[in-house]
Amino acid sequence: MADSKILIIDDEWESAIVKAVQRRLEEEGWRTVIVEPQSRWLVGDEFEAAAIYVIEAERPDGVLLDVRLGEHRDDQFKGLEILRYIVEHYPTLPVLMFTQYAQGPARDTAVRGALRWNAPVDYIDKLASPEEVVLRLRRLIGAAPELIPVGAHLLVDVGAETVSARPERNADLRPVDDIHGMKFEIFRELAAAWYRSPGELVPFSRLERYSEGEEARASLRVRIREIKVSIGKSLGINLGANDLIINVRDRGYRLVPPQM
Repeated sequence: MADSKILIIDDEWESAIVKAVQRRLEEEGWRTVIVEPQSRWLVGDEFEAAAIYVIEAERPDGVLLDVRLGEHRDDQFKGLEILRYIVEHYPTLPVLMFTQYAQGPARDTAVRGALRWNAPVDYIDKLASPEEVVLRLRRLIGAAPELIPVGAHLLVDVGAETVSARPERNADLRPVDDIHGMKFEIFRELAAAWYRSPGELVPFSRLERYSEGEEARASLRVRIREIKVSIGKSLGINLGANDLIINVRDRGYRLVPPQM
């Protein structure tokens, strides 16, 4: 996902709010593309034309789209017109609608407009934290990057098939040498699910395929235990039953970043 990109369509692209979101996306490894009109006049119409051009040219993996594009009354819901174009021509393209309407009929109109299509569309308040914006985009897009940070102390490199650990927040990352093969694939699956949606459960069936022998469930338990021991040693901590990889009522496992 090294060349994956998020298209940002917002007439306030120079604002502190949008810049903070852009920085957070780039920290996650996304490339961001900003739609900028040629002038500040007739902003809504210019944004509609510019946005359609950039969507066709860039083919982004996701879109962050403001509901309101310009100060004129006619621009109040211009973003919904762009959304209509997206869902008609690119119905699988995830779109997160940015709305500054905190309450009242304008908010209701924006929400209804964003959710009425059978497409990967969601909305979020414009004052939400950059972390929440990125999390919602993760869920909409449903894919994990090549480099998956798991909290502040672990990094999964999908391409290199390595897991690295950082025992202290400012320390260098060091590979966890004995996580490879089946153990890497199990941890990668757990990390990708956590990245898309923290707390997401990974069913046994999705993890047992990486195990061997007739007793796949028992083999999986052994691999999970070995992963926790290896990562615990690299972090200098003991990882118990309720740490890092948790068995959820015999339905599957979920990942929890180590608390240090």
